[in-house]
Amino acid sequence: MPASGGPVLPDHLAPGLRAVFCGTAPGLASAARGHYYAGPGNRFWEYLAAARIVPAPLTAEDDARVTAFGIGLTDLVKTMAQSHDRGLPYDVPALAAKLDAHRPAWIAFTSKEAGTQAARWLGRPRPGLGAQDWDLAGSRVFVLPSPSGRNQGRASYDGRPTRLAWWEELGERLRET
Repeated sequence: MPASGGPVLPDHLAPGLRAVFCGTAPGLASAARGHYYAGPGNRFWEYLAAARIVPAPLTAEDDARVTAFGIGLTDLVKTMAQSHDRGLPYDVPALAAKLDAHRPAWIAFTSKEAGTQAARWLGRPRPGLGAQDWDLAGSRVFVLPSPSGRNQGRASYDGRPTRLAWWEELGERLRET
């Protein structure tokens, strides 16, 4: 679903955030609702609260307020929505420019695919989940398992029993920042 010239969803960024969460592209449900991570079964907002990344539960309708909690939102593909990653025109240079302009402490990719695209652009190997030993435009990198409802039912997530365990680790690191 292409946008009419502009971004499908606006970035929610500000200088000096603790973390910017970056997905591949908005899903079709998110694009239709006009909010990040708004698809049925997506647990992004639940994980933010459970991992104590934000102090109170939020919903997709709160996405424009996230900078007040020290976090931001963006995607690697701004001009189209799609509920799978095949054939997406990733724009890592544009993400790097945003990070350089806003200087968040962390960039948290909300899927291995998003992290892989950044690593590839930097000439790095495919990342696993968790904190990486490289940065992107001066921001430390953390790769999270996707909160999408399509990413459920695995036996383990790179050695962790649940997706939430990785989000909790990021929450701990953000509280240290």
